Amino acid sequence: MTSLADKSLLSGGDNKPPMLEKHLYDSWKSRMELYMMNRPHGRMILASVEKGPLVWPSITEDGVTRLKEYVELTPAEAIQADCDIKAINIILQGLPTEIYALVSQHRVAKDLWEKIKLLMQGTSLTKQERECKLYDEFDKFTYKKGETLHEYYLRFTLLLNDMNIYKMP
Repeated sequence: MTSLADKSLLSGGDNKPPMLEKHLYDSWKSRMELYMMNRPHGRMILASVEKGPLVWPSITEDGVTRLKEYVELTPAEAIQADCDIKAINIILQGLPTEIYALVSQHRVAKDLWEKIKLLMQGTSLTKQERECKLYDEFDKFTYKKGETLHEYYLRFTLLLNDMNIYKMP
């Protein structure tokens, strides 16, 4: 007999964003973008991450200019404001405790996203090192004793996926 959790997984239920593993940042980033796009108003959530939050409109009353309150926003502006919060929430839920502690003070999804990228990718030198390791792994890729054809294929596919993430020819 299948459990409710099993049925949820089979039907495509996904209520938790992917967790970041320190050495797999690029893969996590790609999965997070897909996860965000799969949420209601996903394009707006991703826009919060890539372009920044809603610039709150202002109104002038009696010669005094002030920012609109949430209840005064248009429906589209209110949805974008909500998506800004959802973007931060999704990102923070996908972080292990030690990374969360380093970035949780950020209240803008774009800033949070860039800080995580900086922490995980480091300089372009570390990206070049990773690319060199992948090329080396590709050049030396061979069958391992006792490995099934399926395991061999899976390892090769994972290697190619990592190379594609870095857009390596």
